[in-house]
Amino acid sequence: MSFKNLQLIEPVLKALAHEGYTEPTPIQQDAIPVVLQKRDLLGCAQTGTGKTAAFAIPVLQLMQQDRLQHPTDRMQPRKIQTLVLTPTRELAIQIEESFKAYGRYLPLQRLVVFGGVSQYHQVAALRRGVDILVATPGRLLDLVNQRHIALQHIKYFVLDEADRMLDMGFVDDVKKIISKLPAKKQSLFFSATMPTEIKQLANMLLVDPVKVEVTPPASVVDIIQQSLYYVEKQNKSALLTHLLNDAAVKTALVFTKTKHGADRLAKQLSRAGIRADSIHGNKSQNERQRSLFNFKNSRTRVLVATDIAARGIDIDELGHVFIHDLPESPETYVHRIGRTGRAGASGIAISFCDYAEKVYLAEIQKLIKRKIAVVKDHPYDVALMHPQEYKPAQNNVSFNRRKSGGGGRKYGRPFRQRA
Repeated sequence: MSFKNLQLIEPVLKALAHEGYTEPTPIQQDAIPVVLQKRDLLGCAQTGTGKTAAFAIPVLQLMQQDRLQHPTDRMQPRKIQTLVLTPTRELAIQIEESFKAYGRYLPLQRLVVFGGVSQYHQVAALRRGVDILVATPGRLLDLVNQRHIALQHIKYFVLDEADRMLDMGFVDDVKKIISKLPAKKQSLFFSATMPTEIKQLANMLLVDPVKVEVTPPASVVDIIQQSLYYVEKQNKSALLTHLLNDAAVKTALVFTKTKHGADRLAKQLSRAGIRADSIHGNKSQNERQRSLFNFKNSRTRVLVATDIAARGIDIDELGHVFIHDLPESPETYVHRIGRTGRAGASGIAISFCDYAEKVYLAEIQKLIKRKIAVVKDHPYDVALMHPQEYKPAQNNVSFNRRKSGGGGRKYGRPFRQRA
């Protein structure tokens, strides 16, 4: 199927051709006709499936059709008709860029607003008039409370990455924003996972929605090659440096648990002669944008990130993802490896696992319903370092989470099964 089969108007098709798009992804193929029918939509799709275009393309078309049907409205000051709410600054910028690309040949004005920067230029743009607003929850509420933004004219509302809103503690802000929207509107709701609170939020927002579920929640893209390295915690950075010395790793995104850990690891890699930088919430917006720009343009080979900062990173050519610290949430693992293997490309995801993280590994493998292939005999393999004590974990063995601050050795004997 081509985009021409989706009954799209000529300016949108022309813009898609300019971007090199020829065939819609599965979620675009299913969602675009639903949105064009002006139905509410509940979209469940993991990252990298093309869901931004799935809502941006039909919303742009509906707005243009509204404009042509009501020519007198063109004589009035522009009012915000579409609101897209998203959790992070990087993702908000990415979505606004998508609206700009797909609406290249449409006379619609866009704006993205987010915190961490002065609101001066954002307010100035709002005063000039905006048709489409992409926003993060905190800055949007600030501008609404200051009466710089009015939401009573919203016709199309998109809530993107709803599960990440929950993870970041934005659900209450989202509910406040929803309460300020007009009752009559078309709502599009997207989430990679559907925990109970997200389902409740969807029920509050949507009216008789059509559900589009391209892949089951938290499923892993099959083309991503996953592997696992057992390694002691204190040797993780050395193992990462060893693997990055392979010239086959052109670009790599590395996930750490903490912001300080991201900075520390980036500095260690730089001292080892690897062009690396870090990105996280403590950095200013300008610093984060500069880090992303350098990474996307191959000035930086390795970007070390926390989960929140990485949510807006969308690079089709990203070949490798390294998970330096396994996440407590198995769904987060899926989001992390989903940074690679995008737009039909292949990808490689490499995870490190120390003793304390084996409980997280068990939950991840339970969710993805497969065992991750273990790479053995590497220079920092715990089996080589402790040959008398290492025993591979049995599939049916569960491991209790190791409490910090206890007695004995700091890291314990790696992977030794207790009697």
